[in-house]
Amino acid sequence: MESLLGRYKNLIVLVVVLFAQVLGLAVQVKRTTDTDSSRLIRVWAVGTITPLERTLGWVQSGAGGMWHNYFYLRGVRAENRDLKQQIEQLRLEQVRLKEDAEQARRLQALLGFKEQFISQTVPAQVIGTGGSEQSRVFFIDKGDSDGIKPDMAVITVDGIVGKVLKVFRSTAQALLINDQSSGVGAILEKSRLQGIVRGTPAGEVVLERIMTDETVQPGEAVRTSGGDRIFPKGLPVGVVTRVSNGPDLFLNIHVRPAANLSKLEEVLVVTKLEEKEPAPSETAPVRAADILAQRLPSVPDKPAAEDANKPKEGVAPTSPTTAPKTAEANVTTNGAPAAIEKSQAISAPAKVAGASSPAKPAASNSAPSKSRARAPGPLKPAAEQGSAPPTVKVAQKVPAASKPKPPSPPAVPPPAKPEDGPQ
Repeated sequence: MESLLGRYKNLIVLVVVLFAQVLGLAVQVKRTTDTDSSRLIRVWAVGTITPLERTLGWVQSGAGGMWHNYFYLRGVRAENRDLKQQIEQLRLEQVRLKEDAEQARRLQALLGFKEQFISQTVPAQVIGTGGSEQSRVFFIDKGDSDGIKPDMAVITVDGIVGKVLKVFRSTAQALLINDQSSGVGAILEKSRLQGIVRGTPAGEVVLERIMTDETVQPGEAVRTSGGDRIFPKGLPVGVVTRVSNGPDLFLNIHVRPAANLSKLEEVLVVTKLEEKEPAPSETAPVRAADILAQRLPSVPDKPAAEDANKPKEGVAPTSPTTAPKTAEANVTTNGAPAAIEKSQAISAPAKVAGASSPAKPAASNSAPSKSRARAPGPLKPAAEQGSAPPTVKVAQKVPAASKPKPPSPPAVPPPAKPEDGPQ
């Protein structure tokens, strides 16, 4: 080794000196590009190490992908089966919820319920907060010139924030829901219990006016009820965190606000609320009104016999003493003058001569018209048959033709007295 160093001593020194000079030049010389400038030694170092790093990265990614895609597959089939079962359950739940929503819309339209919808909002930026811990307010950069009015709701994407308290020309002051002087009508999402959301001096949010005999579970969502006429119904307020017994037989319910009240930057001011009635779905096969109409009692329809026996204009009714056949003949002739005269002649016993019974001529006169009484469909009124006879007022309802009563012989007045006079 010593002989080798001694033999090539000058050459080794020359190589070391040249390497030191090149290294010094690389440190001193800078390479300028369009974006920045860097020393030449850095460029050389990066160019030397980059292929090695690229190779190592490709080997690592390939090995990891092979492990996760081919070898680490334990339980994937069971997980896939569980996910398919959950998808089927969610589809069934979606169908049920869709039917419930359609039914709710139909019932709301049937009962005339009105809902409030946010139709117009104004975006605003928070430019300041209150200087006191007792009063939790903030200022926004929109005011009277932008259509802001007092008692307008201030919300965010996560939930409600507060309401507008005071309005100036170009700014406005809003009150947070965790202020002790605020109040928001709220309702629990599952139990549907209604209360009032208020703030505390410590900056917490509580739900008041719920009796101790009610059951409220932590984690239940709280939404606006719409009873304060400021916030629309259904907006998120927060989540119940702790429930305890409070004074005066009311529960002490602590609520975590849905929006981060301490980090407000941009908010939305609800400037217009629209009330409208939901319309029933047009694709629904059965409406709720039709179902109620079928279940409610209704007046039965009139039978066809009463419509056929109803007297028409121009038909003279017969007296109770005449035979039912005579009345039937008079009705079915549709107001002909001959039938009216015959009925009047038969009903008057003074004009009958040489007859043993007034029912016989009535039967003979009504014989040709009895066949027409069986088919009352093609009958026409008297005005269409030619000359219209004078209108005869109906004095009494004609008995039903479907159940004619035979004339009672004792009830018929004896015609003997008119016949004895001429003899």
